[in-house]
Amino acid sequence: MHVAKVIVDVPAGQIDHSFDYLIPQEWEDIIVPGIRVIVPFGPRKIQGIVVDTYMKTEETEFKLKAIDEPMDVTPVLTPELLQLANQLSEETLCFHIAALQVMLPAAMKAKYKKKVVLKSEPIPPEFLPLFQKGNIVSWEKAMELNLVPTLQRKARAKEIDFEIIYEVKEKNRKKVIKHVCLNIDRKMVDNEIDKLPPQAGKQKELLEILKNQQESIPIPELTKDYGISTATIRSLADKGIVKHLDVEVYRNPFEHKEFKRTEPLPLTAEQQKAIIPILKSVEEQSYESFLLYGVTGSGKTEVYLQTIQEVLKKGQEAIVLVPEISLTPQMVDRFKGRFGDQVAVLHSGLSIGEKYDEWRKIHRKEVKVVVGARSAIFAPFENLGVIIIDEEHESSYKQEENPKYHARDVAKLRGAYHQCPVILGSATPSLESFARAQKGVYTLLELSRRMNDRDLPSVEIVDMREELRSGNRSMFSTKLVELLQNRMEKKEQSVLFLNKRGYSSFVMCRDCGYVMNCPNCDLSMTYHRASSEMKCHYCDYRALVPTTCPECTSTYIRYFGTGTQKVEEEIARLFPEARVIRMDVDTTGRKGAHEKLLSAFERGEADILLGTQMIAKGLDFPNITLVGVLSADTMLHLPDFRASEKTFQLLTQVSGRAGRHEKPGEVVIQTYTPEHYSIELSGSQDYLAFYQKEMITRKQFQYPPFYYLTLINISHEEVMKAASIAENITSYLEKNLSSSSIILGPVASPIARINNRYRYQCLVKYKREPELTKHLKKIVHQFQEDKRNNGVYVSVDVQPYVLM
Repeated sequence: MHVAKVIVDVPAGQIDHSFDYLIPQEWEDIIVPGIRVIVPFGPRKIQGIVVDTYMKTEETEFKLKAIDEPMDVTPVLTPELLQLANQLSEETLCFHIAALQVMLPAAMKAKYKKKVVLKSEPIPPEFLPLFQKGNIVSWEKAMELNLVPTLQRKARAKEIDFEIIYEVKEKNRKKVIKHVCLNIDRKMVDNEIDKLPPQAGKQKELLEILKNQQESIPIPELTKDYGISTATIRSLADKGIVKHLDVEVYRNPFEHKEFKRTEPLPLTAEQQKAIIPILKSVEEQSYESFLLYGVTGSGKTEVYLQTIQEVLKKGQEAIVLVPEISLTPQMVDRFKGRFGDQVAVLHSGLSIGEKYDEWRKIHRKEVKVVVGARSAIFAPFENLGVIIIDEEHESSYKQEENPKYHARDVAKLRGAYHQCPVILGSATPSLESFARAQKGVYTLLELSRRMNDRDLPSVEIVDMREELRSGNRSMFSTKLVELLQNRMEKKEQSVLFLNKRGYSSFVMCRDCGYVMNCPNCDLSMTYHRASSEMKCHYCDYRALVPTTCPECTSTYIRYFGTGTQKVEEEIARLFPEARVIRMDVDTTGRKGAHEKLLSAFERGEADILLGTQMIAKGLDFPNITLVGVLSADTMLHLPDFRASEKTFQLLTQVSGRAGRHEKPGEVVIQTYTPEHYSIELSGSQDYLAFYQKEMITRKQFQYPPFYYLTLINISHEEVMKAASIAENITSYLEKNLSSSSIILGPVASPIARINNRYRYQCLVKYKREPELTKHLKKIVHQFQEDKRNNGVYVSVDVQPYVLM
């Protein structure tokens, strides 16, 4: 008999292994590894993924349950991705099903519908309202009528017989458009037209149209272009002369957009030097990791495009990863403009249906290139020729929920499997990547000059403490006001960057110092002016703004800090004639808003683009000649060893938006700590000096790239329970790890409470710890399986990016 090993859709420790199911004879050649199936599991039916099949000859005492039905015709996961899921669950300590599901679009994750089936007759009178339309009803309906307890009571007393069934539904809906075609031989059409009465003019017209068409015609086209109503179509369908067809179409997020075809640009000497070793690796089909370190505007994208061109010539495929915030319409334009319909795009701005359709194009081998954010690394290509990660230093490449993978690590695993090059590109590489390049683990390729030898923008760092001393209480320095005015007179554009959203950071009483905090989290709430409310950005708790202080009843309760909305108001006060486009989470929440705002700015409909992180990357507009950074210190004082690195990277990236074309650019960085090296060196865009300085600090305090890290988070609703479990875990690790490892903690997390759960953490620093994974697994499994630890949540992050 044929047996399938199935990983079922139940994320639980005791079930984190494959289960054997019998493959019914009629599906023996369809059910293969990588296919989704519906299987019975306890009283319900659930989705599972087949990871292996084998032949079983001997009978066992256990009778195997059979697979209910397959959900796919062809496997949705390739053998490579199944192998990759094993590695992911092993390395990130997540459930196997979580590693498999992260590779599929959201539309392919199952939805379960619970139904009540009445098996006995006659129906007791109290249940008539529930079963009036038949013996199967939804569980929701039974709950709504409050009949579930009575049903269960009667069933126990054997007065009624019912069962609960679970139906597996797919979230995906293939988009279909209704078409019409002839249902009779084309030669008979004239005969049918003659039979129709004189008043059936529209029916005759429709038959004439269909007679001259080789293919079916969409109904919307018939009604719009020919004025033929659905009633006309129905009359002919009822007579059997025409028939309806459902024709599947892709949802196209770019259907209203024309992509202008572009040709490869001549490469500079530096670009030529950088691309040669990459093309050699493509040609020889050898796996190698390249770090393409090039200043902003040095033409890294052109190197990517010409590499992909060579890969496509060989009949192979390419994956290009771009951070979510810089996956701007401009980036999409560049790839679509060069490779047209061979490109699929995957990012969070698409609807579930659009993502599903883009994924299907890849799965059906209708495209050769995928451009997308983090999850696009799992694109089901089977003949990869290159993997490119642009802005490789970006922390958004690390997933913060299970499986906690880093796209760079997955890219290297896939590159090794396909024997193809992996290119990591950045103007400000992560310290870990640059250190690897220095040691020869990665091949370093440099682009030290901008295209056409344009100069980097001149940068001025303004000390805001001096501005205060001279009596300037505005959020704009005198220098920035002067330059903004100058740009508006010259009809040039400016970008103002603020590293936060909302109107003001927090609300504080100026009499007693009370700050309005979230009742569920140990965090101050943020004021949002558009909705006139306070919001917690962690648990989404909302409250109205108080008019008096809840502590001392003073009326001196005011907004503090600076948000994008407040900056917008200040610009309106200083420059009443300025046209401003604001880009932050609040203004770009609606689908397509991001693209609309940037297109308006490109057309010159605004003088100033004001925004948060989403404007720091990927923008390339010829008329931007001034960039102002309003709060350079925001990230510098976070409890994170990467704070200086992130500040330097962000300031360098945002400065790089200015003067990318013919006109020279200027940058003003406003700060209260101008002497900090990350701010000082971002002014001169001196990455090498920053790298050397930061590496000294990292070595001194034993952080990456000199040490590896693992973060263990423990949370519980009771503070003492969380603290004692954190103590137990730490002492277990101290006993079992080598003396060269450093264990910090347990301590309360920097954000000690989120959503009414108290949080503790423990950090392990190590160079070599071969037994660590084994011990971490033991800890995780114990808390998944031990019922006495009810309510305790333990999560492990190997190589964490967020220590909060």
